[in-house]
Amino acid sequence: MWNLMVDRFLRRFVRHGSLQLTLPDGSTQRYGNGTPEVAVTLHDPAVLRRLMVNPSLAVGEAWMEGSLTIEGDDLYGMLELGLRNLEEGPAGALHFAAIALRNASRWLQQFNPAGRARRNVAHHYDLSGALYDLFLDNDRQYSCAYFPRPGMSLDEAQSAKKAHIAGKLLLEPGMRVLDIGCGWGGMALTLARDHGAEVLGITLSEEQLRTARARAEQAGLAGRVRFELMDYRAVPGQFDRIVSVGMFEHVGAPHFRRYFRTLRERLSEDGVALVHTIGRVCPPGSTNPWMAKYIFPGGYIPALSEVMSAVEREKLWPCDIEVWRLHYAETLRHWHERFMANIDQAEKLYDARFCRMWRFYLAGSEQTFRHASQAVYQLQLARRRDAVPLTRDYLYRPEPQVQARTAAQ
Repeated sequence: MWNLMVDRFLRRFVRHGSLQLTLPDGSTQRYGNGTPEVAVTLHDPAVLRRLMVNPSLAVGEAWMEGSLTIEGDDLYGMLELGLRNLEEGPAGALHFAAIALRNASRWLQQFNPAGRARRNVAHHYDLSGALYDLFLDNDRQYSCAYFPRPGMSLDEAQSAKKAHIAGKLLLEPGMRVLDIGCGWGGMALTLARDHGAEVLGITLSEEQLRTARARAEQAGLAGRVRFELMDYRAVPGQFDRIVSVGMFEHVGAPHFRRYFRTLRERLSEDGVALVHTIGRVCPPGSTNPWMAKYIFPGGYIPALSEVMSAVEREKLWPCDIEVWRLHYAETLRHWHERFMANIDQAEKLYDARFCRMWRFYLAGSEQTFRHASQAVYQLQLARRRDAVPLTRDYLYRPEPQVQARTAAQ
């Protein structure tokens, strides 16, 4: 029965590319006619039932367990094929019902009061720091890099990202800056060291907090940068600037208005905030169940429409909205290549199953930016419409030292 149901599903589902599927009984069937061409083998009959009940969860779990293998280890090809076909919409009534049920329960899944938010963050960010050293840049920037020129290294692109964000913040020495979701401290330390800011960085990860504080001490910046284990809803006082990079994906749709209300309350009258987040370029939906279970519990990639609805209701001015399309795909390509180059060390830290999970996460995320409806949004927000210049020219002026050299010449 399950063989027949899977066969019917795949005949509707595979509209792009070509899939050769070998079942546990040794029989083989081909679906579609195009590229990519992918050959998959299922080794456990139980996977067939799981595929029909929840395909988005079952594929990732079967890959992790080794009960699904791909000819030539072509994980990229399988993920591209799956994502391109998912973009075409549900394949039949059962698939439609599964997606509808997931969307109907999304508010419950994304309900993130402070205690639950901290547990969700710990699930991912309190993994061994040595793991992140295997694939991130030297500054441990765990968000989309910026590639304004072809051929840039990961470290160069992450430095360019920080410089671009600093430019949008229009920093002046002595400004008070709040960094919501400060990670391992790289952005806060950069703003203090290179721009003279006084920074409070907050995180819910104890592992990140320890590292960030140690880095501030080592850099001699502990007097200008302070890191605290704190929820964004608990921060007191006001700030000249607020920056939040890669954190909004953990807020959850039920809390969007509270988040932007907090930004407005914490900003000084002429303050500026910069929110950098992954977003979907389609209507609101729900989180992939595999990603929610294994990688980012409580996480959600928002649609711009629901983000801006919350911004409007909390009376913030959108001074600038920039869309980065393939920058995160390139960032993830670097991360995946680095992880694969160090996979033996990763397996010593955890085990082979973990490494397969992490590969699926990194490769799947990259393919999502290449073939599905995801991009990165940067929202520049303020309480006043004249808080920033009226054009973007200020972002692309030469650095002061370049201007000085030009004047001297």
